[in-house]
Amino acid sequence: MDAELCLMEIGQRIIERRKKLGLTQEALAEKADVTAQFVSYAEAGKRAMRPENLMKIASALEVSTDYLLTGDIIDKDLLILSDKMRKLTPDQVRIVESIIDECCALFHEKNK
Repeated sequence: MDAELCLMEIGQRIIERRKKLGLTQEALAEKADVTAQFVSYAEAGKRAMRPENLMKIASALEVSTDYLLTGDIIDKDLLILSDKMRKLTPDQVRIVESIIDECCALFHEKNK
């Protein structure tokens, strides 16, 4: 795979996740303990990240480094989600479960 394309895909995943969390580049930079310019370059796919910076960004975005690198959801991503679920009340967990079930049914119908 073309290294430049790979960096751009990583950058796109960072942008999408940052926006989903409602963070600006500056807020993500502060949360990840990197510079705003670093976040800007990473999102633009202009520069490869050192492993420690990739880990900082992933942690700040509450995803695994694997997700940022490949787009794949791994066990660590599911553990992060599970940790969030532990903070919910039993009723809230049931609501989330219903939403997941509904999404699965919709995706199943769509892929028929």
